[in-house]
Amino acid sequence: MAATGVAAAGNRMRRWLSAVGRARELPVATALVILVVVTQVRNPLFLSGQGVKDLLLNSTIYIILAIGQAMVIITKSVDLSVGAVLGLSAFTVGTVFAAAPDIPIPLVFLIGLTVGAALGAVNGALVSLAKVPAIVVTLGTMYVFRGINNAWAGGKQYFANDRPKAFGDLSVDTILGVPIITIGTVVVVVIVAMYLARTRAGRDLYAIGSDSAAAAVYGISVVRRVFVTFVVNGALVGLAGVLYASRFNSVGATTGKGIELDSVAAAVVGGVSIFGGTGSALGAAIGAVLLTTITSSLTALGVDKFWQKAIVGILILASIVIDRVASVRAARKLRVSEAKHV
Repeated sequence: MAATGVAAAGNRMRRWLSAVGRARELPVATALVILVVVTQVRNPLFLSGQGVKDLLLNSTIYIILAIGQAMVIITKSVDLSVGAVLGLSAFTVGTVFAAAPDIPIPLVFLIGLTVGAALGAVNGALVSLAKVPAIVVTLGTMYVFRGINNAWAGGKQYFANDRPKAFGDLSVDTILGVPIITIGTVVVVVIVAMYLARTRAGRDLYAIGSDSAAAAVYGISVVRRVFVTFVVNGALVGLAGVLYASRFNSVGATTGKGIELDSVAAAVVGGVSIFGGTGSALGAAIGAVLLTTITSSLTALGVDKFWQKAIVGILILASIVIDRVASVRAARKLRVSEAKHV
């Protein structure tokens, strides 16, 4: 009996190690560890107390954007408007504080979430109900939302002294050395990860990304799931906009410009398949940390900014190629397995 129990435990351990070895997040996490170790060896100040805090703060907003983008990409879509949505949400926060300096901070978060969700609903309606490709819709809404922000903000900017000190302190204060907003971001990642992995609605997103027609035949409400995904992604971007307003010194018409490509890059590098149907919130979060750490590491090592961008581009291309090769191999194995059972 004891021998049987030991054998069963050994089998479980082997299955667990095999699953870990196949995890798409493992190569990204390994690359991150290697990058940090190499940089620390070359620059001992890299992992100083302030250095670690800066790394966490720099990653926080990108993590939230990446996990929202991951949900959208898993459904075989993409959201190119997240930079404009973040800008609108952040400028809304600045405007609210200018009009009502004593407004409760939780209410400000709610306002940011609502703005983001509303803009996400516009994207979701056009993609899911009007059946327009997401890349076309969100490219258009990116310019629309950015235009609205430009017209609203004009040349006006809100600076750090325009907001309450308690709001700015959210990106300064720490608990056991970890920034408060980073702790909140980890909670958000866990919630999204559990939603994708443990709920019927979350698993439906993978089915939609793999084959939306088959998912509809199976009884999945593709239109509703895709719409809700864009709304949730918008809410997450709105949250990132609020944190941006707390983290940085100013918000204005150009806030968030170009950040949409960074969110896509973080998700893809983190193992989220650009072809849909594969990926995780954890992988996207690690991808966001990796990309921001690359920038910090290469800066600490004195590498030119051009090469920083080039390395990120190489990572994205490598991730897509690896994903495609893995998909082809999986399809080939499936065909061989099916042939054996004919």
